[in-house]
Amino acid sequence: MDYMSGTKEILFLEPKFVERVWGGNRLATEFQYHLQSDRIGECWAVSAHENGESVVKRGLYQGKTLSSLWQEHRELFGNIDLDKFPLLVKLIDARETSSIQVHPDNAYVKAQGLEGLGKTECWYVVDCPENATLVIGHNAHTKEELSQMVNAGQWNDLLKEVPVKQGDFIQIEAGVLHTIEAGFIVYETQQNSDITYRFYDYGRKIDGQKRELHIKECLDVTLVPDKTSEKRIISTQDMVANEMHELICCDSYQVWKMDVTRPVTIEQKYPFLVMSVLDGEGLIDGAKLCKGDHLILPFGYGKAQIQGTLKLMMSSVPVQETAGGSGSVR
Repeated sequence: MDYMSGTKEILFLEPKFVERVWGGNRLATEFQYHLQSDRIGECWAVSAHENGESVVKRGLYQGKTLSSLWQEHRELFGNIDLDKFPLLVKLIDARETSSIQVHPDNAYVKAQGLEGLGKTECWYVVDCPENATLVIGHNAHTKEELSQMVNAGQWNDLLKEVPVKQGDFIQIEAGVLHTIEAGFIVYETQQNSDITYRFYDYGRKIDGQKRELHIKECLDVTLVPDKTSEKRIISTQDMVANEMHELICCDSYQVWKMDVTRPVTIEQKYPFLVMSVLDGEGLIDGAKLCKGDHLILPFGYGKAQIQGTLKLMMSSVPVQETAGGSGSVR
């Protein structure tokens, strides 16, 4: 089989698509996905979450969901000791501005008796308008001030607007107030979670009903005071081509970017390596790569030969070796 290294097969994944009230149709026009709606806000590209599962497109595991591979073939992921596949990778198309929102951390989710994980996430800006900004963070100094400004609807005073441009990378930790503005396409790497608390939703309705807000939960989990928002932004535009550039390494994930302009070799030395093609076309170990493809190089895959002209994003989880030699997530 031409997309293998030794006995390890690349897992090419079929995404799931999720309608959002603020979504559009650019995932069809920009990435050539065949969509049945013009309100697709999210492509769940690499997902083992029950609300939208990725399925293996071809090969030995064709038709298998990512969660079933996680349960039945943990050796593909380095036998790491976690209940669920830890990451969820998305492409997001915001035709309209998303809600003003915040996500809980793991401890809050557990304390509330909820299933799953909290949600720390990071964004790579695939496209955005000129002179664009994102809401990242807030200006309240205390919980009391935050509550007062929210209840009074003082959004212009509360929200931090941060200038961003195409190719910027932003870390959004659990507890950070944020929103994605209209006109953005974002590539998101996050914890495997679908928990979002909404402060404000611009009065939008679905089937005549306004979407639920979660003011108490938002006030519970929002970090106060907020950290400096600008320090969360990394510019990637001038990074040297044909090298894996680490953009973030936190407790939840590691993320890299690589622009390929000539044949290169990378070594898969992680529990698994998620790879997404954001632009261009080429080959990986003889298998065709196109814009919008998403795949996983399994544990022990070894070296991979990549050629073509490609913009790639990659991710895994940080792992420390235990005394017995098996991996545990940091």
